[in-house]
Amino acid sequence: MSLLKVFGPPALLLLVLSQVSFAVSAEPLQTPKEFYFDEDTDTARPVVVVADLQGEALAQALVRERERGRGRKAVEASGQLAHLAMQEGRNELGQQLYEQAIASTEDSGPLARSLRWNYGWDLYRSGQLEPALAQWSNLTNRFGDPAWAPPTLALVLWQLDRKPEALQWYAAAVRTEPLKWNSAANYPALLPGWSEKDRDVLAQVLAAWQADPPAWP
Repeated sequence: MSLLKVFGPPALLLLVLSQVSFAVSAEPLQTPKEFYFDEDTDTARPVVVVADLQGEALAQALVRERERGRGRKAVEASGQLAHLAMQEGRNELGQQLYEQAIASTEDSGPLARSLRWNYGWDLYRSGQLEPALAQWSNLTNRFGDPAWAPPTLALVLWQLDRKPEALQWYAAAVRTEPLKWNSAANYPALLPGWSEKDRDVLAQVLAAWQADPPAWP
């Protein structure tokens, strides 16, 4: 796939995107709560408008959906296109598309939350750990007790060398579901969308937690 073929040269691409950039300002990550039972399926889901195409044909279909209006489907098309761009390594384009899509939604609504969750993962996979944490912190600080938060935040905090915080978040996962999070053998079932590398990192957090589990509170 080449998004350059779809959008044209960089100068034309800039005309396609909004001229205003919207970013999440850094905010302190709250300390973990005791339990995180909310499955939060409205947030922790892929944003998919077109599922039966690949490559350049998929990108072109998503661009057409964007051009058809300002409704939910057009916003979701921007989110899916942002994901494709970042998969291709076009991080600046992907980030602009994500920020434009988020700015077009109700900030507290389920679509905005899902876009931020996906944006965080695409930032993380492109090596942008601090911006990924900013997206996930925005959600975790403001919206309930999402079950995805403890392992996800433990993963990124550990790699940012904020290991005491990573252990606190992993401890929240264990408090919530002790029989699930006390063994790395459960990770493939618990974290099917994670790479083996990321599961291995979380296993390091688990080992550190087992060696010295932090007290609550």
